[in-house]
Amino acid sequence: MLRPRESTAGDDAPQPAAHPAAPRSTPTGFRSALRRALLPAAGGTLVAAAGALVAVGCFLGLYLRPTSDDWCAGWKARDLGVLGITADFYTTQNGRIANAFLSGLVYGDGLAGVKVLPTVIAVTFTLGLVLLGREAVRLLGGRPRVLLLVACALVLQALLYYAGPRAYQVLLWAPATISHTVPSVIGVWALLPAIATVRRPRTGPRICGYAAAFLIAAGLGTLSEPFALVSGLLAAAVGLVALPRLGLARTRRASLWCLFWCSGLVCGLIVLYTSPGARWRRAQQPAGESPLSGAGLRGTLDGWLHMWGSIAGQWAYLGAAAVGILLGLGCRLRAPARGGREARPAVPRHMLLAVLLLPVPVVLLGSFAVALGLRSGYGPDGWTYARTWTSHLALMELALCGYGVLLGDRLGRLRAGRPAAAAGRGAAGITAAGIQAAGILVSACVALASLAVLVPGLQRLTTATVTRSVAWDAQNARIRAEAARGATDVGYRPLYIGNLAEPFYTSRYDRDWVAACVSKWYGVDRIHRLRR
Repeated sequence: MLRPRESTAGDDAPQPAAHPAAPRSTPTGFRSALRRALLPAAGGTLVAAAGALVAVGCFLGLYLRPTSDDWCAGWKARDLGVLGITADFYTTQNGRIANAFLSGLVYGDGLAGVKVLPTVIAVTFTLGLVLLGREAVRLLGGRPRVLLLVACALVLQALLYYAGPRAYQVLLWAPATISHTVPSVIGVWALLPAIATVRRPRTGPRICGYAAAFLIAAGLGTLSEPFALVSGLLAAAVGLVALPRLGLARTRRASLWCLFWCSGLVCGLIVLYTSPGARWRRAQQPAGESPLSGAGLRGTLDGWLHMWGSIAGQWAYLGAAAVGILLGLGCRLRAPARGGREARPAVPRHMLLAVLLLPVPVVLLGSFAVALGLRSGYGPDGWTYARTWTSHLALMELALCGYGVLLGDRLGRLRAGRPAAAAGRGAAGITAAGIQAAGILVSACVALASLAVLVPGLQRLTTATVTRSVAWDAQNARIRAEAARGATDVGYRPLYIGNLAEPFYTSRYDRDWVAACVSKWYGVDRIHRLRR
């Protein structure tokens, strides 16, 4: 039986009017404010700083003038045409037919192509890295942020161009950029159809993707041996890890794509290695010990260690990891999807872990293979040809950025823990927000400091490039005037830049290929050295 509720005096007493609770600042709101304020500011600052450095390199393209291999590629493209210089490279030079074809396009209109090439590289590289970063973030279940992606692309490029010991050769000297920088750009763009190929369920588009992988890789095999070695090692490693039999991948699409890529590289390298030009070049090397002998491998190891000693001594490369942390904080990997659940990454966790660990052995083994090839082609000091390091340095920077993204994601997920607005846990929430704010500030400062380290070297590069262009223009006008008057032997004063060869680099004129190409360029029989 229900009893009526007994009344009390307190029930009849008037109750105080209810007042709305005063708004209080919650850790969640504080964290959101930090993210809205600090991350865009850091991203915008890095875009401005790194973009300015890259823009200076593009601007210096206007002051580029021929030196070393420029002289030979210039007159051959002018006199023989694109197909003619391609045939010449295949039959008499080195067999790099794709390299020769691009050289013919760049030098086909005099110096115009050389001057715009740095800008073309920077723009296409930036766009490719942004698109690749967007796809990578989406595969990891995150939300891409264009500003941070652009910041990553520009910082990685600034480090790639200027952090090494041969900045002029990496970005401004066309023969080196065609051989060692352009392949990295092509490789980044090749990954975009690779991702689409692996994710498409229809057979027709996948076959087209496999065919494209083979053709692109075959071209790269005749464009750059160092890039072919590094990318081949990476594709082989990914292809093995992605075999469904290992349980890390659900389908064999990724393995098939890697198989076609490696097959294309092998075909391209076979065409290059068996060409008459490559046989002639090997015949010019003095007889000596085999690079695969015990002494040869020890010498290669010594050069490889010197190479990495130089790379490790440049702490600016840490800027790649720092900007990756900002990207991870901003893109919110495994961000909440509709309905409040976390978005699952498109890549299985174990597969992601394996792919993240692969760049370490690939970079180490690839750089050793590059050092071995350099010793075979250029002798014991071959490792000092730093322009060839671009292939494994680009992969190293991408790996550092990827590791930074995951670290930034871990910091960002502190927000996604238990709600800190609960009573008694406000201090923990503020601590999480403080850690994130500190991570943003420290990462931005490290990235900016890594860019600041590059400024003095870029200033010296700017001075040297502009000064040489003025002296070259004056000398060029004088030589052309003398040639127009019928002179067959003109004076030339070497104008050195970027540790590159100029005429009279050797005391024997009959072995001075640079002087011979300068004579062809100006249409004279011979040049002699001017002391002043």
